[in-house]
Amino acid sequence: MNTNIDRMKELIDILNEAARVYYQGKDEIMSNFEYDKLYDELTKLEEETGITLSESPTIRVGYDVVSELPKENHGYDILSLDKTKDVGELASWLSGNEGVLSWKLDGLTVVVTYEDGKLAKAVTRGNGITGEVITGNAKTFKKLPLSIPYKDRLVLRGEAIINYSDFEKINEAIEDPADKYKNPRNLCSGSVRQLDSKVTAERNVHLIIYSLIDCEKEFKTRKEQLDWIKELGFETVEHAVVNQANVADTVKMFSDKIADNEFPSDGLVLTYNDIEYSLSLGRTAKFPRHSMAFKWEDELAETILREIEWSASRTGLINPVAIFDPVMLEGTTVSRASVHNISIVKQLELGIGDIIQVYKANMIIPQIAENLTRSSKLDIPCECPVCKSGTVISNDNGTETLVCPNPDCLAKQIKMFTHFVSRDAMNIDGLSEATIERFISEKIITGRIDIYHIDNQKDKIVNMDRFGEKSYKRLAESIDKSRTVKLENLIYSLGIPGIGISNARMICKAFDNDIDRLMNATYDELTGISGMGEVITSDWISYMNDENNRTFIQELLSEVDIVKEEMDEDNSLMDMTVVITGSLEMFSNRNELKRLIENKGGKVTGSVTGNTTFLINNDVFSSSSKNKKAKELGVTIISEADFVNKYLKEE
Repeated sequence: MNTNIDRMKELIDILNEAARVYYQGKDEIMSNFEYDKLYDELTKLEEETGITLSESPTIRVGYDVVSELPKENHGYDILSLDKTKDVGELASWLSGNEGVLSWKLDGLTVVVTYEDGKLAKAVTRGNGITGEVITGNAKTFKKLPLSIPYKDRLVLRGEAIINYSDFEKINEAIEDPADKYKNPRNLCSGSVRQLDSKVTAERNVHLIIYSLIDCEKEFKTRKEQLDWIKELGFETVEHAVVNQANVADTVKMFSDKIADNEFPSDGLVLTYNDIEYSLSLGRTAKFPRHSMAFKWEDELAETILREIEWSASRTGLINPVAIFDPVMLEGTTVSRASVHNISIVKQLELGIGDIIQVYKANMIIPQIAENLTRSSKLDIPCECPVCKSGTVISNDNGTETLVCPNPDCLAKQIKMFTHFVSRDAMNIDGLSEATIERFISEKIITGRIDIYHIDNQKDKIVNMDRFGEKSYKRLAESIDKSRTVKLENLIYSLGIPGIGISNARMICKAFDNDIDRLMNATYDELTGISGMGEVITSDWISYMNDENNRTFIQELLSEVDIVKEEMDEDNSLMDMTVVITGSLEMFSNRNELKRLIENKGGKVTGSVTGNTTFLINNDVFSSSSKNKKAKELGVTIISEADFVNKYLKEE
C-alpha cells in the first residue's frame, strides 16, 4: 500500500508540474502521450487503493490563478470531460440517442456574458470555479460581436484560439528561440490573460463558441442552440449530428480534416443533442454526464533508431533529434522526431539500434512514444557539432540540456546570416532564420559565401523535412536574383556596426559608388560626410582593416554584379533632417519618399528632435505625439503637397 501511495504522490507532482507549464508557460516538459500514460496510471492506482489525494489532477481541473487580473467565481463549476479513445465506446455511450459531434479545440476556455445586447463580461475558466476577468481583452478578439440583437441575458462558453498561421507569424517576430512559443495553445493562454489589451489585439485571438450556458430562450436540442448562436454573429464550432450508426464515419470525416486544419484541436467532443435528456443525467464529482471527449488512438509504428542528430542553435542549446527508419504515420512518411533535451533521452534510455515506437502528437507532430529496447547506449557529445568546442551539461530545475559555451560558435551567429539575406541587404527569399539554423546545423553552409554555392548541396536540401524540390528551386532562383545588387545594399549586408541602409546609401554616394575607395576610405574622408560621427567612422575603419572582412568582400564581389546607378547631383536637401508620419497620398509608401529625400542629401529619422528641419504630416493639425513634439520644439510641420511644391517643383 505504501509503495502505491508513494508512486501516487510522485505521479501527482509530475503531472501537476507538467500541467502548470502547459497552461501557463511557453514550454512543455512532456508529450501528451506521456502525460496521458501517467494520468491513466494514477487513475488506476486511485481505483485500486480507494485513495484520492488532495492535489491529484484527477479531481482538479484547469490552471491556478496566478496573474494580477481581477478574479471572479463562476457561480457554477466548469468541469472537464470524461474521455475515451475508442470509437465503439462513443457508439455505446450514445445508445439510441442523437448526439452532436464537434471539435475539441486546443485553446483557453472563456465564458462571455451579454446584458441588454452588449458584451458585459468575459471570464477565463481558471481552475473551474474561479476565473480571471478579461473583458477588455475579449473586446479585441477577432469577429466577436460586441453587441447583438438579443437583449435578454445570454451566457456562452467558447474556446479562445490562435490559428497556426498567426502563431507562426508571431513566433517569426521573436528573435530569441528560447522566447518562442511551443504551440498555439501556450501563446493563446498568454495572449488572453494580458494586462494590456493592446497586446491581445495584436495576437488575432478568435473565440469559437461551443456551448450555451444561460438564456431565457428555450431550445429542444444543442443543434438548435448552435444554429441560433451563429445567427447572432458568433463563430461556432464545426459540428455534426450523429447517431449510433454513423458516429464512426463522422469521426473519420473529422480526422481526415486534421492535416489541413488552420486551428489547433486535440480531439472531439460528443454531446447528447436532446437538452432535457442531457440535464436529467446530472454529473459526477468531476465530469458532466451529458458529454464525452474523444481523443484519437495514437497510431503507433515500430522502427529502429539509427542516429541521434545533435542540432546546435543560436542560443547555445544543442538539441537531440532522433533519426529512424522511415515509417508511415497518419498518411505521411516520418523519419525524424525531436527528443527535446538530455533528460528525455535518459528517460527513454535511448541507444542506437533500439526498437522504438513513434506516433504523431495530435496527428501532427512526430514524437517517440516508447523505447522497447532501452539499451541506454547513447554517448552525449563532448564537442559542439558546429564549432567543435567542448560542451557542458546544464541542469535547470531538474531538466538537463546540452550547451555549447563558445561565444564565437557559428551557430550563435545566426543574426549575421539573417541580416545578410534581409530585404535591404542581399534580399534572398526562402532563407528564414529557422532555415539558416538548419543549414548551419547540417553543415550545408559554414559561412555566408556558401549561400552562393548551395547547388553543391542540392540533394541534401531537397531531402530535408519540410523542404523539397519546389522550395529548393525557389531558393536557388532568389539567390541568382540577388547576384545583381546595388552597392549600398551590399555594404549594408556586411553588418558593419552603425551602418544602416540610409548611411550605406549616403557613404556610397559620397564615394561615387566606388568599392575600392570605400574599402580604403580615410578617417578624414568619412567624418567629412554628413551623419558620419567619430564612433561610426571608427567602426567602419576597424571593419575594413580586418583582413578576414576584406577577403569576404572580395569573395562576395566575385559572386555578384554591382548595379551602376546614375548619381543624383541635386543636393537641395543637404544637411536637412526630416521626419515622416501619417499616411501618404502622393508617394506609394514612406520608403519611396525617404529614398528621394536621401538622394537629395537629406536625412530621414524616426523621432522629432531639436535637430529636425521639418515634419511631413498630411494632417497638419492632428494631435499626434509627433505633431505635439514638433510644436513644443518649434519644428515646422508641412503637408506632403507642400513638401513637393517647395522642394520638388522642378521635377
